[in-house]
Amino acid sequence: MSTPDPWEQHRALLFTVAYELLGSVADAEDVVQETWLRWSEVDRSTVRDERAYLARIATRQALNRLRTLQRRRETYVGPWLPEPLLTAPDVAEDVELTEAVSMAMLRVLDSLTPTERAVFVLREVFGFGYADIAAAVDKSEPAVRQVASRARSHVQARRPGLTAPDEVGQVVERFMAAAAGGDLQALMDLLAPDCVLLTDGGGKAQAALRPIQGRDKVARFIGATSAQGMAAMTAADSTYLNGLPALRIWLHGELAVTVQLRIDHGLVTELYFVRNPDKLTRLEGEALPISR
Repeated sequence: MSTPDPWEQHRALLFTVAYELLGSVADAEDVVQETWLRWSEVDRSTVRDERAYLARIATRQALNRLRTLQRRRETYVGPWLPEPLLTAPDVAEDVELTEAVSMAMLRVLDSLTPTERAVFVLREVFGFGYADIAAAVDKSEPAVRQVASRARSHVQARRPGLTAPDEVGQVVERFMAAAAGGDLQALMDLLAPDCVLLTDGGGKAQAALRPIQGRDKVARFIGATSAQGMAAMTAADSTYLNGLPALRIWLHGELAVTVQLRIDHGLVTELYFVRNPDKLTRLEGEALPISR
């Protein structure tokens, strides 16, 4: 019986680590490729824990890219949102993984420093030991324990509430029907009083340059946007993005926007509209494998 190839065995995990650190599918794929190149040069007989060793390589590559990406975001036009990730429906069965890659959690992770983000992801999501994490982020084990505690407290204070995927799906369907029908009251009934809508156009597509806050303003924005887009809309569907039901909308035959909702206690508290075409190019192919 042949021994499983470590690279193939852990490839999906490496992609997930990189995506959670970077919030970019393209950059995560590049990190996986860079990890493979470095792994191919390693003397395997010296590797004690292949999973931890591969994660260490991927984390270091991702941290290098994350620091570069953060400098680019300083000049980004309007709100920045993570690149949506097309996932298979069965990902939603892993509640912890779904939470970890959700748009809401990625936004929380984005408020951490690069090192805090890496330590939190490796420890809390993937369960790596402190010694392995210390090797990945080039810090002492006691320092990593302090970083982990600080990052954990930060995330817990801002952590999105867990909502069952079937409940999310029901709200997404009601939202789609209300928006398509221009039913403002139905929209209002779905929105929390202090809800926030973020639209990411990156200066390449029409989008609000600031967050839209409050139920009334959000409902009016959605109503006006839907009315303007109905004539140009050629298709819309419900799919799974970042582990949860979401919407894709095509205008003039091209994928133009994705819509994801954060739902707490049955009400929409945050809405994420991604319109930057650079972040939509990978959303019509096959779902990418993700793993813990």
